[in-house]
Amino acid sequence: MKIDLHVHTKTGSDGNWPIEDVFREAKRRNIELLSITDHDSIYAQARAIALARDYGISYITGIELNVTFEYPQSEGKSSKSHSLDFLGYQYDIENKELKNKLQLIRQHREARARKILKNLNAEFDKEGIKSFTEKDLENIQATVDGAFGRPHIANYLVKKGIVKDKQEAFDKYLVKCDVPKYPLSLAEASKLIRNAGGILVFAHPNDPNGTSLVTITRDLTQQMKVIGEYMLEYLDGMECWHTRHDAKTTARYIEFCRGHNLVMTGGSDCHQNPVIIGTLDLPDWVAEQFKSKTTKKGNNIKGVV
Repeated sequence: MKIDLHVHTKTGSDGNWPIEDVFREAKRRNIELLSITDHDSIYAQARAIALARDYGISYITGIELNVTFEYPQSEGKSSKSHSLDFLGYQYDIENKELKNKLQLIRQHREARARKILKNLNAEFDKEGIKSFTEKDLENIQATVDGAFGRPHIANYLVKKGIVKDKQEAFDKYLVKCDVPKYPLSLAEASKLIRNAGGILVFAHPNDPNGTSLVTITRDLTQQMKVIGEYMLEYLDGMECWHTRHDAKTTARYIEFCRGHNLVMTGGSDCHQNPVIIGTLDLPDWVAEQFKSKTTKKGNNIKGVV
């Protein structure tokens, strides 16, 4: 059984393909269970449910939320903020509390984009590059279907010939010119998803690229300790399989989940550049976890659409 529970779209956030193309490719690759997990956005979920029915693909509602995790430092020092991602699954897409919060986050994203462009212009001024104007912002916004993020600005930098590719855009400008995201706490993220009838899953906890626990420690044993001491009460599951997790990471996280009665998920994190949807080998029992059962926190996981 082919399963992919972590896929992004241009329709909802920063994928490169519209959701229709994603489902067409998922069908071509014989994916049987899918979840679209756009960043801070459920804009594409109703369309995803309809497309899943059209293509005969089992579907789980999804979202990826960015969380500001406050990790306590050594005694006498204040806590340090870390950017982490969490996946919400099987929630009600009509939940008002969730929709209202996502609207606030969307507004913050747009204000953040303006501040990033202001920082970019300061860098451009140093290099003798013409500053971005309101028209440039409008041009970037025109490429955004879902949640506005730095990848959209990166694409525009490439289009304008300021950088050769998105990686250079981040390396040269967007890391330096970044502005903090909406400060959503883990407790609030958990409450939002659970109150909407869903479950919260820690995304790519050992991703070496950085939006993970590697910013605190690369040692797997220490990562488990951080989760156990500071996160466990808010979590219903872990993303054990991920394209940037090695076999050792996957095995250790499966062991951790079994010891704490957590749901185990996995996904490609495909943004269609490259197209890696459905390339992970997940066991069939991953799907079985989403068939009417109760999590350790008492939330009922509804049947798959």
